[in-house]
Amino acid sequence: MENKKSWLNLSSVNIVPGLSVKIPTVREILTDEYTYYSIVSSLTATPFQYMVQLDNMGIDYTKITDYELFMMLFPLYAKSDLSILFGDLDTSDFNIYCEPESNNQVIYSPNNNIIIDELIYHDLADTIRKINLIEKVKSKPGNESARKYLIEKERRKQKRNAKKSPEPYLEKLVTALVNTSEFPYDYDSCMDLSIYRFNQSFKQIQHKIAFDNIMTGVYAGTIDTSRMSNKDALSWIPNK
Repeated sequence: MENKKSWLNLSSVNIVPGLSVKIPTVREILTDEYTYYSIVSSLTATPFQYMVQLDNMGIDYTKITDYELFMMLFPLYAKSDLSILFGDLDTSDFNIYCEPESNNQVIYSPNNNIIIDELIYHDLADTIRKINLIEKVKSKPGNESARKYLIEKERRKQKRNAKKSPEPYLEKLVTALVNTSEFPYDYDSCMDLSIYRFNQSFKQIQHKIAFDNIMTGVYAGTIDTSRMSNKDALSWIPNK
């Protein structure tokens, strides 16, 4: 992963030679944000997030790794247009292969001679998460009863949501930020921001508003900073 350079200046992040993750602009994503976020969420998903789909296939989501789920999903998406995420890279021949030396299954592209093993996958997924301000979802049930309960609860939720039209996440976020005094861009000027820059602005504004609210409470005498566990909240610049 490309850690030495500021991502604010990048249009893509190199993972391994030949494989980079594109940092699209707000404008590019808004062309078809549903498809973009569907790809991003699927390629960064953990088995917990696919518990219902895996259960339908007879697979216990607690028994497979993040990488094993990725190996199930990536070859399917690779057959479609992934240029919004991987630029000019032709992903159509990425598939599961067995490494002769280690006997481990990996994702491999013969035409590009690119291997995505488990280590590279983690770099890839973490990069996509960081660009798009996505938190890794990780959870494990305490017992078998809890596992079955979570699956059925999620199954009911998915059935309810299946009747709803997908909500435009980025479009709503752009509208909200443009109409926030802390955001220095209008509709036109924010379109050419990279999604990483846009998300970092959103993150900073959230933190600054929370900081201002805390300081108001401090000055009013309703907040005792010595009792606060999150000392990061006492600075208007977040630590991470």
